[in-house]
Amino acid sequence: MARREACLVDVYDTLLSCDFAAHQTELPELAGVSQEAFSEGYSQVGAALGLGQLTKAEGFGRILAACGVEARPGLVRALVDKDRELLLASARLYDDALPFLEALRAGGIRIAVVSNCSEHTRDLLEEVGVAALADTLVLSCEVGAAKPAPEIFTCALDRLGVTAPSALFVDDQASFCAGGAALGIGAVQIVRGEPDGTGLATGTAVVRSLPEVQAMLWA
Repeated sequence: MARREACLVDVYDTLLSCDFAAHQTELPELAGVSQEAFSEGYSQVGAALGLGQLTKAEGFGRILAACGVEARPGLVRALVDKDRELLLASARLYDDALPFLEALRAGGIRIAVVSNCSEHTRDLLEEVGVAALADTLVLSCEVGAAKPAPEIFTCALDRLGVTAPSALFVDDQASFCAGGAALGIGAVQIVRGEPDGTGLATGTAVVRSLPEVQAMLWA
């Protein structure tokens, strides 16, 4: 096995948790539409937001139009600002997240944060101190590819200047772990909370905390 030189790390439910309940109530209220209508509208633009094909402003504009509401610039801006505010307010780093990243940097392990997300995630990662500890942020909305597609993994490897066998990838989603493993990247699935036996990656190591991943990098 090649010496591990890099670690690709997921964001949501790996480094931090985020409760989107407030998004589901406050954004529709601000828009003046029902939660059901807003949710349906978001489902139509969510994939494009995650790939950077639409900005949040463009996405909210389409949602408003679909709900029969005039997409006034002031309202669209208010929705974008509220969306960012709620994300930053609802995110909580896991206790082991920053110590894990700090240990990797101290040990000479290069770090790519790899996330399927929309545009406010970069602001969030800067706010909570993750961005400062990573060598690169590979965000689906910025690179135009999302896990488990190979392009987002190869982008991370290229930016770090490492080969697939020399990297380890940690994510909470089994299908995303499989996407990394298909390229020859060592994949580790992290299961926060109490495992229920479902959604586990076949043939992939499963851990409960980031220190367990840290041990694998120097095994």
